[in-house]
Amino acid sequence: MSATAAKSATSVALDIRKLSLSFGGLKAVSEFTLALPVGGLYGLIGPNGAGKTTVFNLLTGVYKPDVGHVYLDGAQIDGKKPSQIARAGMARTFQNIRLFGELSVLDNVRTAAGVRAKTGLLRTLLRSPVHVGEERAITERSLELLDVLGITHRKDEQSKSLPYGDQRRLEIARALATEPKVLLLDEPVAGMNTLEKKEMRSLIQSLREKFGVSILLIEHDMGLVMDICENITVIDHGVTIAVGSAKDIQGNKAVIEAYLGVPDESDPIPAGDAPPVTDAPDAKVEA
Repeated sequence: MSATAAKSATSVALDIRKLSLSFGGLKAVSEFTLALPVGGLYGLIGPNGAGKTTVFNLLTGVYKPDVGHVYLDGAQIDGKKPSQIARAGMARTFQNIRLFGELSVLDNVRTAAGVRAKTGLLRTLLRSPVHVGEERAITERSLELLDVLGITHRKDEQSKSLPYGDQRRLEIARALATEPKVLLLDEPVAGMNTLEKKEMRSLIQSLREKFGVSILLIEHDMGLVMDICENITVIDHGVTIAVGSAKDIQGNKAVIEAYLGVPDESDPIPAGDAPPVTDAPDAKVEA
């Protein structure tokens, strides 16, 4: 057992306890519970409109839960502002890419790294040696992240001009620049071709070892989820309907019925090398 795996067995990076949220009379998320171990790579899946992205919005402070609690590395973060949660060690990417389009690739990452800046306004305005040194360290760190994500050669380009796959990579680099303990990835391979998906799969698997980060992943590509996630939670209409390994989920009748509409054992959830669900004509609606 690796050091990361051993630590994962005894430590919880993200502890979500009975998180619930309603919009008017609609129950968007109901008593959602999940314990992501340190160094873990877990999946959160469900059919279109299941509430997956709403869970991420609750975790990152975009929404405040009606009831329930969230603990990040043992500290309670539910109800805090997004900026406070980011500084506590939670970072995310988005289902629809959100970059600073007019800024360069490097400046997108540098901006995110500012979350960890320690110099105050006065030292910044005066360009004090402490501030200059910190700025230099941020630039060096940002270039290292671009190198890990394979896009250093595009550092001076405007982010809006990048190919789609590189925009996804930049968004991950920007999230990592905040030095998170937990990384939330919202459909990281959406819109990618087969080769890009294969490269992203390897990259995601390497991130937790290289950066010591725990990962919770939303993805409609069932092949990727079943292949890399150690544990999978399935929600439908905001309600958790299954939790378990890829093998457990593939044969779960409630999951099959939620995805396909009929509890037919001849149509299991696809395994690692099977065609992804995202190839279906109507499978790309935001959660």
